[in-house]
Amino acid sequence: MSKKHQLRTTDYGLRTKLLYHFCRLQLPAVELTPEQLDRHLQRTFEVYQAKENAVASWEDYLDNLYPLDWFVAVACLEGSSQAWESLFAARAGRSDCLLVDALRARAVRLYPRDEERQDSAVTEFWSHLLVSETPGSVPVLARYDGQRPLVPWLIRVFQNWHISQLRQHRGVQSLPEDDVALPLPAEADGRWHEAFCLAAREYLKELSESEVLILGLRLRYRMSQREVVNLLGVHEGTISRQTSHLRDRCLDAIGRRLVTQGWTGDDLSGFVLTEMGGLLMDEPRLSADQLARSLAARGKTLPPG
Repeated sequence: MSKKHQLRTTDYGLRTKLLYHFCRLQLPAVELTPEQLDRHLQRTFEVYQAKENAVASWEDYLDNLYPLDWFVAVACLEGSSQAWESLFAARAGRSDCLLVDALRARAVRLYPRDEERQDSAVTEFWSHLLVSETPGSVPVLARYDGQRPLVPWLIRVFQNWHISQLRQHRGVQSLPEDDVALPLPAEADGRWHEAFCLAAREYLKELSESEVLILGLRLRYRMSQREVVNLLGVHEGTISRQTSHLRDRCLDAIGRRLVTQGWTGDDLSGFVLTEMGGLLMDEPRLSADQLARSLAARGKTLPPG
């Protein structure tokens, strides 16, 4: 998704037919009737017009449409399971991580050290894609006009919504949910975030494939120690020792490097663990595909759900 293809002709009827057949050719498993496409095209054009103060033309709208992203979004609204599968498989970020992982990484930074809130933030967002949060409001996907790539737009909406929630709790004016996202709240000193990233990536390079797998199962997929034991078929004591060893090595290697560079703040272990959550979602060795390949080499697969 997200590669824009311009469908140029001045005739509206011809352009909508071209749009329909182009999307069906590119995404044959995603079903949408011509009538459904036309209805959603009219609806999303009105969404676009409202943002552009009613000065937008059909030509401008169609010239700048991201057709495949738009097609998936409206098919999701129509209940197409294939469209939802396409959205779940959508990629985002520098490491080409899954959309759900990108949302999780944002949640980690928005709600540091609060794993329960991190999990619920992502779950709530998925539920509001189709069902509005409050009576009379518009579901998230129904606000998408197709004028921007879908995945970055979803991440912006997710971020802005949660920043608004945090601001409301602090008595600060909230953000428009569909506005251009502000940057995530910065750390007290950006220097230490960069220093941490460098040290953490050096640490991750030293890990064996089996250690990376355990780290991914425990931190990316939030599996309990017992769940990892049952999945891999190893003794619980082995996993317990490896997990403790990984944690201690991580804190020692990264902490030592930060202290060498002049770290004088409190709670070094807390800082490392908080920052690690976001970095893991961007680490290629811990990507969903890489972990799946590592499990497949052992004749294992992740349990459903």
